[in-house]
Amino acid sequence: MFSTLREDIKTIFDRDPAARSLLEVLLCYPGLHALWDHRIARFFWTHRLKLIGRMVSHCSRFYTGIEIHPGAKIGRRFFIDHGMGVVIGETAEIGDDVLMYQGVVLGGTSLEKHKRHPTIGNRVVIGAAAIVLGPITVGDCARIGANSVVVNSVPPDATVVGIPGKVVDDKRETVFNLEHGKLPDPVTDQLRIIYDRQRRLEDRIRELEQMLKVEVTSTPGSADDWTV
Repeated sequence: MFSTLREDIKTIFDRDPAARSLLEVLLCYPGLHALWDHRIARFFWTHRLKLIGRMVSHCSRFYTGIEIHPGAKIGRRFFIDHGMGVVIGETAEIGDDVLMYQGVVLGGTSLEKHKRHPTIGNRVVIGAAAIVLGPITVGDCARIGANSVVVNSVPPDATVVGIPGKVVDDKRETVFNLEHGKLPDPVTDQLRIIYDRQRRLEDRIRELEQMLKVEVTSTPGSADDWTV
């Protein structure tokens, strides 16, 4: 047990450069508190004391801001950075070395009492406020960008962004940090394609007008007025 506790603390020092001392980690990291509380709650849950398990989970949510159902399965070296607003559902499964930021939801999409929450692989990074819904699988080493809504399974090593989430990269080097400013932006990419097509069409129209000796004027809202 003590080796597991030491591993949890070491994980925080490895993942968070803001961690300065052991005392600070023990007192000021709600993600660590929520994880330890979850282990207690899950002990009661798996020993047929489900109400006590839910009560422990409920109290933990009150002072950490993180809600983890005692039925959820969580692997080793799991780290929730900041953590406020994180929700992990009953049938969710989380692998080893997963990094999760604040506001993440692992939610269900069914009212039936069976597997209805996501399965998260090993070494997955889930950005702030991302929502992962349904009994889908997020493959090992995948990255989910901030504010993404993921409703379909994600292959290993893929990067997913957007609403709904789409795979935008499947060849990135595995990392634990998620530099959101460097993630691809599929919306901007599509706008750039539209911008380029309109510019080419306007160039062709301008050539035709010149051939017909018609005066060329720029119209409001034309590609000349756009920046992407």
